[in-house]
Amino acid sequence: MKYKRILLKLSGEALMGERQYGIDPTRLAEYADEIKKVQERGVEIAIVIGGGNIFRGVAGASNGMDRVQGDYMGMLATVINGMALQGALEDKGMKTRLQTALKMESIAEPYIKRRADRHLEKGRIVIFGAGTGNPYFTTDTAAVLRGVEINADVILKGTRVDGVYTADPEKDPSATKFNYISFEDVLKKGLNVMDTTAFTLSQENKLPIVIFDMNKEGNLLKICEGQNVGTEVNI
Repeated sequence: MKYKRILLKLSGEALMGERQYGIDPTRLAEYADEIKKVQERGVEIAIVIGGGNIFRGVAGASNGMDRVQGDYMGMLATVINGMALQGALEDKGMKTRLQTALKMESIAEPYIKRRADRHLEKGRIVIFGAGTGNPYFTTDTAAVLRGVEINADVILKGTRVDGVYTADPEKDPSATKFNYISFEDVLKKGLNVMDTTAFTLSQENKLPIVIFDMNKEGNLLKICEGQNVGTEVNI
């Protein structure tokens, strides 16, 4: 396997499936199947999920809600998604731990790096909830931060598109896909991979990012095996 330890970043919207909001149990089960294939090959897996399917903090702020309050509500939404994914993974027979940046001992462990490392070494899947625990930071930033802290080999960003394109492929049919692109070229071309804070943190720590279509069966395993899937952003 190309990667020994991965940080998988999933958007909250991805969990909606065909719904307008909330969580689609079918999509959740499909993701659990994909993750199990990778875990069975001995890859250590940590996961960060967004909360956009339940609450979008920025949208709340734009409607007159305090931004900080809205962001904390968004963090709680990521915990709900984390609990849902945890249940789906355990239904498939996997061992998991949910760790949160905000303390909520009744449902999750507090995030402690050494404890997370130990869980991963023992083959447990660790889900990180509540973002960084601070407002004004996205779950993309939380994913890269946790990835750096646990010494992940790569950030795998599962999306609805199969990589990074020269333009939005849904709007521009002539857009072409990059199989590989450097951090520097992403910035030069003004491409949207992650928010600036997350991207810079990844670049500074030389932590590669792979953007891929999580909804296509087998993609996650293929990436871990080293096959050319999606777009790799590296130094």
